[in-house]
Order: sequence, then C-alpha cells, then structure tokens
Amino acid sequence: MRYRTVAELAALVGGQTIGDGDLLINRVAALDEAGEGAIAFVEDERAMERAKKSHASCLIVPEGVACHTPACIAVKHPKLAFARIAAIIHPREQRAPGISPTAVVADDAVVAATAYVGPYARIGAGSVVGERTEIHDGTSIGERVKIGDDCVIHPNVVIYDGVTIGNRVVLHAGVVVGADGFGYVRAVDGYCKFPQIGTVVIEDDVEIGANTCIDRGALGTTRIGRGTKIDNLVQIAHNVQIGARVVIAAQTGVSGSTVIEDDCVIGGQVGMGDHARVQRGAVIGSKAGILPGKIVRAGAVVWGIPARPLDEYKRLNALWGRLPEMRTELEELRRRLRELEERARDVTQE
Repeated sequence: MRYRTVAELAALVGGQTIGDGDLLINRVAALDEAGEGAIAFVEDERAMERAKKSHASCLIVPEGVACHTPACIAVKHPKLAFARIAAIIHPREQRAPGISPTAVVADDAVVAATAYVGPYARIGAGSVVGERTEIHDGTSIGERVKIGDDCVIHPNVVIYDGVTIGNRVVLHAGVVVGADGFGYVRAVDGYCKFPQIGTVVIEDDVEIGANTCIDRGALGTTRIGRGTKIDNLVQIAHNVQIGARVVIAAQTGVSGSTVIEDDCVIGGQVGMGDHARVQRGAVIGSKAGILPGKIVRAGAVVWGIPARPLDEYKRLNALWGRLPEMRTELEELRRRLRELEERARDVTQE
C-alpha cells in the first residue's frame, strides 16, 4: 500500500485537482464503501446523488461536475483514471527472483536471472524465460517455448512445445496454450486425425483468463494480437487469427480459421462457426451465433442466433414477446372469417 497526495495522483492521470491537493490517499474503494484515505470514482451524473453521501477523501469525477468531498480529481474518463490510480496505489506483488528447488528446468533452458520459477514448475529443453517473468507453481512449459519479459504465468498453466509468448503477458491459472486443434477427416472406419503441427503466437500485453484453451495451428499459426484481453473459459480453435485490442468475454467458442480483426468486442457465450470473419471494430452481443463463413462488417453491432444487426434483433425480439397475444388475435380473426363464410353460404342458398 502506497500513500500519494491527491495532487500527485491528479498529475499522473492528467486530471485537475479540486479542493485539498495535499490530502493523502492510501487505497481505492467503491463509492458507497469509501472512507478516510480512500479514493473512489463517479462515472456519470446518475451517480452524483450517491457521491454526495460518500465519505471518501477524494472522488474522481467527470470534468465540469461539482465536488462534494474534501478533494476531487476532474478528468475526461473517471473509470479509466481510477484503474490507473489503483495500479499505482495497489501495485501487484512481485515474486523475488530465483528458481525453487523442486522446479525441473532443462539443462539447456535459458531462465533470466531476474525471473521467478515456483515450486514443481517444469521448463523444457531449449525454452527461454525472459527478464522479471514469473512462472508460478505447477506450471508446465514444453520444449522450445519462448516467453518474453515481465510476464506472469499463474499456477498450473500448460504451454505446449514451440509456443511463442511476448512481453507483459498474463496467463491465469489453468490456461492451456498449444494443445492440438480439433481436426479430423472422416474415413470409412472412423476418423483420421489431421496434422496439428503448427504453433501459437501470443503478442505483447495480452491477458488470458483462467481455464481458457488456445489450440495450435494445424499447419500454420494461431495468433493472439497485441493488447487483446480474453476472459475465463474461452475456446480458441486452430488457426484462429485475433487482432489487436480485442476483448472476448467468458464461455465464447471460436471455431477454426476464424479471423477477428482489431478492436472488436465479443460478448459472453458467443459461438462462431469456422472460417467466419469479424471485421475491425465490430461488436457481437452475448449468446450470439455467427454462422460458418459469415462476415460481420466493420463497426457493426450484431446480436441473436443467427447474428443480425442489433436494431433488427430488437424488433424481432419485441415481436417474439407478443406471440401469445398475436396467436389469440389470429384465432379470433379465423373465427370471424368462418362466421362470414357461413353467412355467405346461407345467403347463396336462399
């Protein structure tokens, strides 16, 4: 825990100090739970009534909003500033360099002197671990793996042979990188496995959530682009290409050879068929289904199964909710039509 003055924190996030800039801040907190020494944030006008009752020493507020605490920091994006301040006040605890006596490190593996290798971790032949990187308990790193600087590989991660990982990458517990893709060719007597001899490349500043699996390319490379963030329990199949700064929420499955371009946002439980393409900046809502070979256009917002433009999805969803009422109306129309037909027959007979 580190103490910083309000003025120091404001300078670090490019904000304007309002009130007492000499107040000391030693923790971040939620708006309703903050007390003396804490800093919280107000994202928009809707939270201002709650902010007036806050006991925080400092609030991060949008520019032009009145300050109701001893000090405020006015910025354009309060939530972003709060996240950056949190990283300053509550820095991640770093492990001291060294290799545990119970770790198994191949003789020709190269582990930086500033790296940490935890108990019962394994590092295979020809692998490289960069400066200040942490390999936590029980992690298994195969042969010819390259891991860059300042990475954190949490407990029980499995990295198969030949994988390349960039700098400042975080892999949470249970992540599996480089397992065989799900590729088989149908034969008369069953299935013949298609070669899975490619690799995985994870670029700089990627974070991957717990128990996510990223399969190696069948003959080429599965790639995760710079700055991409992937949630827990996500499946990335062989030869998938994910661009930079993509966000993928939990329980999403991406089928083989799909391409997700830069700056896309993928909601939870989305399913993507093989060879689909999501163009730059597109947003795919939760539980959407992308058909094989489908192209989601740049900047589009889609939802539903199969995925369709959001406005169309909303209209269809509204109609779906009215189906019972529409059925009643239709049955009533059919009844009246039958009455009219019976009257018409009676008139004809007369």
